[in-house]
Amino acid sequence: MNYLFLVNGFEEIEAITPIDLLRRAGIELTTVSVTGNELVQGAHGITVKADQLFEKCDFTDAQMLILPGGGTMLGDYPQFCDLLLKHNAANKQIAAICAAPAILGKLGILQGKQATCYPGFESVLGESYVGGLVVDSKNVITAKGPGLSADFAFSLIEKLKGSEVADQVYDAAQY
Repeated sequence: MNYLFLVNGFEEIEAITPIDLLRRAGIELTTVSVTGNELVQGAHGITVKADQLFEKCDFTDAQMLILPGGGTMLGDYPQFCDLLLKHNAANKQIAAICAAPAILGKLGILQGKQATCYPGFESVLGESYVGGLVVDSKNVITAKGPGLSADFAFSLIEKLKGSEVADQVYDAAQY
């Protein structure tokens, strides 16, 4: 199972685009609210109903953890940070877009890896920051910002299901 995390203020395009494209690829994906409420309001007033609440998941089946941008507040949740650290220690996949890679930087998850992020957050990534649009480095995929939501999603599909499936979804979406 793969999990995408939602917190109030998340960037809608950076969450909904990957949700849609990953599900089109047949990838099992559960959206998870860390707020304690199923309804989570995005940065532009769009409310999304999460599939599950954080406290009701055990994540033992987690393959990839996905962090949309606008979600730097995810770093304010100690249980979520613990999950990221355990997932990384097991060398499992983590993906973050826009400002969300800053959480990975603060937790030390990016050490020895390359990453990108939204302009203004580079210093939090430290030596890991290499710029670029979408960066796949070891067990972490990062993307620069909202305009790259589809590119980010296709990178995740390729990582999880291979380039053939990514190409099929890419063609079907007329991207």
